[in-house]
Amino acid sequence: MAAPKKVSKIKKPAKTNKPKRQKLSRPGSLSALLRNHQRVAVDSLDRLFATAAASALTWAMIAIAIALPLFLFIVLQNLQQFGSNLDETTQISIYMELDSSDAELLAAQNALNSHPTILSTEVINQAQALEEFQSLSGFGDALSGLTENPLPAVIVVTPNTEILEQVRALVSELSNIDKVDSVQYDLDWLQRLYGILNLAQRLTMMLGVLLAFGVALVVGNTVRLAIENRRDEIVVVKLVGGTDSFVARPFLYTGLWYGVGGGILASVLVLLAQFFMQGPVSALADLYNGEFVLIRLSLIDIFNVLLLGGFLGWFGAWLSVLRHLRAIEPR
Repeated sequence: MAAPKKVSKIKKPAKTNKPKRQKLSRPGSLSALLRNHQRVAVDSLDRLFATAAASALTWAMIAIAIALPLFLFIVLQNLQQFGSNLDETTQISIYMELDSSDAELLAAQNALNSHPTILSTEVINQAQALEEFQSLSGFGDALSGLTENPLPAVIVVTPNTEILEQVRALVSELSNIDKVDSVQYDLDWLQRLYGILNLAQRLTMMLGVLLAFGVALVVGNTVRLAIENRRDEIVVVKLVGGTDSFVARPFLYTGLWYGVGGGILASVLVLLAQFFMQGPVSALADLYNGEFVLIRLSLIDIFNVLLLGGFLGWFGAWLSVLRHLRAIEPR
């Protein structure tokens, strides 16, 4: 028998240190999605600045629509603060009869000081009342020729309660004191002001809702025009497999930038209006001998305005995209 042939072993090639291939990120990964959002956001903003004149008109319309209810709301807040500052110094004026003597004034003051609802009292006699009226009215020379003092003595009462029912009960009680001609409660007009402010606040909220809806419509119409201008581009993107969400992304960012830009301009308008109002408001506070600090827009308020403007712009763009973009399909 012939000897079996030896099978030669095939030598494996030596391993070479080849560089490892880096794994490419999938197109649908989170990092790629974030990069796409960043690129689309910057590109949308660049397109708005490329048509600066038209974009400025849209931003101005949005700013006026946001600034008007915002300014009214801040005015109402300042009026409520002004009224609360006055409410802290609730005073009742007791006008005595003209023939009241100083002894009768002192006796009435002592009786009032012992009242449990009264915090403090101040007596202004007839001479002091006439002197104060001459200095404040500007008719000092004309009043100096009077033979008799026509002004009554006044007892200014400060109650220790701010409850309206208790104060009015005190006013009714003070009216029955001897030698009292009349009693005036200085904050009756303030209660009416509170009622007017509550009504104005409701109207401001309704106006804000209507103007917010108007902002969404303005942005939606502007985005609709942008969709029509880029119809051919949209058709090409859909032909190569672009999804509706991918195609809609630039227009949603366009609406977002419109809203944010309008919010920035609205904040600037309100800050300028508050700057011009500071002088008259300070003069009004001086007339009531009080210190009044005008409520201004804080950084948090400005951030909320930008957030609201951005949401309204995005919402208006979303409505327009939902209606018009899906109707564009390649044939």
